[in-house]
Amino acid sequence: MKIRCLIVDDEPLARDLLEGYVRKTPFLELVGKCRSAVEALHVMEEQAVDLLFLDIQMPELTGMEFSKTLGKQVRVIFTTAFDQYALEGFKVSALDYLLKPFSYGDFLRAAHKAKEWFELVQSPAAPNPPRTEDKERLLVRSEYKQIPVVLQDVLYFEGLKDYIKIFQEGETKPILTLMTIKSLEEQLPPDRFMRVHRSYIINLKKIASVERSFVTIGHRAVPIADKYKDQFQEYLANHFLS
Repeated sequence: MKIRCLIVDDEPLARDLLEGYVRKTPFLELVGKCRSAVEALHVMEEQAVDLLFLDIQMPELTGMEFSKTLGKQVRVIFTTAFDQYALEGFKVSALDYLLKPFSYGDFLRAAHKAKEWFELVQSPAAPNPPRTEDKERLLVRSEYKQIPVVLQDVLYFEGLKDYIKIFQEGETKPILTLMTIKSLEEQLPPDRFMRVHRSYIINLKKIASVERSFVTIGHRAVPIADKYKDQFQEYLANHFLS
């Protein structure tokens, strides 16, 4: 597959550097280079663009402001000299954040992350994914490979917009996979897993304690949102002695 890229940066040297990096990356196709987000708007009206290499500090319209106007089909990798924008960048679902000056190795790692995202989105999926009531594993894709996740080892799932973090018992590092929390919820057995927050699904068998608006899973206090409290309290009443 080819990912159609647009470079948006007000610095000529930065545009030229990125152009060189894009042209020597086989799965990237350069659509054009723009000096501003306003110029990029005009280009994107005429040509299809999948991925933006987008500077943040630019005149008229900043890269951060521009990114918030884009549809979900266009992904962003921010390129900037200022690291204070990293957190805000991830809040708008940027695929990655490259801090200038960056090497081709840094660029390639970010580009591969974009490639993985587009491959997952474009891969054929079953129209109605089966629930896993009778299964003990969930197959997810992470770091360019398929990983079987043993459900009984899962502590909880945390949703980050288009991604899910899977926290497992005995593992210090979560698995990160491209999936929405809604699609995950539809596949999990409802007698064993429950959504307690717009960003969290917990393994009901791993509850260590419950306190007010939090449930402790492993060593983590997971918030219980008001929207899910009645359902959660009903589960507690039916499964624990008072």
